[in-house]
Amino acid sequence: MTKSKIGTLEAIMLVLTIVVTHTISSLPREILVSTKSASLINLVVVSSLVIIFACLISKLFKKFPGSDIIDVSEYLGGKIFKLIVGVIFILYFLVSSSILLRNFCETLKIIYYPMTNLLFIIAMFVIAVCTANRLDFNASLKTNLLILPLVLASMIFLFFANMNKFSPERIFPIFGDGLFDTFVLGLGNIASFGGIVFLYFLPPYMKEPEKLKKVSMISMILSSIYLILCVATLLFMFSFFIDTNEITPLYNATRYIEFGSFFQRLESIFLLIWILAFACYLSIVIKFSMGIFKKLTNIETKKPLVDIFGLLILGISLIPKNYAISENFEVKVYPCLVIGIVFFLGGSILVLANFAKKKQKN
Repeated sequence: MTKSKIGTLEAIMLVLTIVVTHTISSLPREILVSTKSASLINLVVVSSLVIIFACLISKLFKKFPGSDIIDVSEYLGGKIFKLIVGVIFILYFLVSSSILLRNFCETLKIIYYPMTNLLFIIAMFVIAVCTANRLDFNASLKTNLLILPLVLASMIFLFFANMNKFSPERIFPIFGDGLFDTFVLGLGNIASFGGIVFLYFLPPYMKEPEKLKKVSMISMILSSIYLILCVATLLFMFSFFIDTNEITPLYNATRYIEFGSFFQRLESIFLLIWILAFACYLSIVIKFSMGIFKKLTNIETKKPLVDIFGLLILGISLIPKNYAISENFEVKVYPCLVIGIVFFLGGSILVLANFAKKKQKN
């Protein structure tokens, strides 16, 4: 069993996966829409709150060593409550990843494959991730450990390569539409850190569960830096992104990179890295969904579930009739799911379980 568990670095990159995949789509643009020129200040505030919350999660898990949120739910409310919480998180993983897949494939279709059927593009992703999940337990996690640093490095490169096109004055007015919008309404941007959901399920998979606090801190700090770089790049380059519905604004930023007459049009390299990162994200989502399902049903092997969960993702991704509907879900519904399920439900379960543990000892 030890060989199938993951190290601290793999765990950190795993938590980063969700933030990275969402920035590939519309996340940076939506942050700019909500807080405009105050986006960077807002992200600093929100990041601080998320880091505190992540530390709280790791502290609350100390009384349940080696357990995940499903085990804690069973302790708190019995098997029925465990089943309800497990189903909620499975649906959260499947629905959010499916719609994100739909939006990303719509982007690929618009940019490179306008004549290709969308079903074919989505199916290629599903086949790839199902194949990956038939391999060794942590094969996809090890792949993610290789791909995510490339994504982080590419974003740093994108920021510095475009600095000569920055207009720093776009940061003014420094508080955007006002203090209330920046520091109160802007707190909704906490949904940008959806990767924190993996912290609830990591302890049983880690070689050293006692390092959960380290994983929480580092992953949230790196997520914050990554998001700030993404938003800063768009804010300083494209003021029109605040008021328009440009598809994949980060992709547009890559098209401005030039190093002489030889190194031009590097966007294809960025897109390839993003595709690999997205495939890793889907593979990890399926892996954790199967893990939850196995814990709820006590089945001995997860392999028969790979194709079932793959088909579920394929089916859900095809439900929206057009890109406008799927994008509306990602922009308006997904943040509510993150705040409601990841932050409120998960946090409440851990807090109440700790109170119950303390009361039991007394």
